Amino acid sequence: MVPLASTTVSKQRSERRIAVRLPLKVRGRDSHGFAFEEDTSSENLCRNGAAFITRFDVAIGSDLEIRIPFSQYGARRAQPERLGGTANGNRSTASRFNESDFATHGRVVHVCDSQSGKEKLVGVQFTGPRFQRVFRSESAA
Repeated sequence: MVPLASTTVSKQRSERRIAVRLPLKVRGRDSHGFAFEEDTSSENLCRNGAAFITRFDVAIGSDLEIRIPFSQYGARRAQPERLGGTANGNRSTASRFNESDFATHGRVVHVCDSQSGKEKLVGVQFTGPRFQRVFRSESAA
């Protein structure tokens, strides 16, 4: 039997996902139980979930905290800012949020290798508040 490169809980979604890149801050525990926090961006999202790239190995069924920092996104669009880095190349930003930011919890329902092969594409289903903003797909622009 040949192992699959992708692992998923469900084959069908209740909503179509929109290809849009928004900054995300993701917190949780990796498959070894180590806590992590990462600044990344969405690959796609809908009201019930999102997909994003991570350098961490997360397991199906893991619970994650997800935040979309609209306050930082707006500031970034108005005036570009550089993301800080560490000696090992990890991305980091300040942990400042305001009330306009979207915060929820999500359960990992899909994990597969990213195109680079060095990171994972993770799909989460929101278990907390649903995403209410509407965006036009970047692929349609």
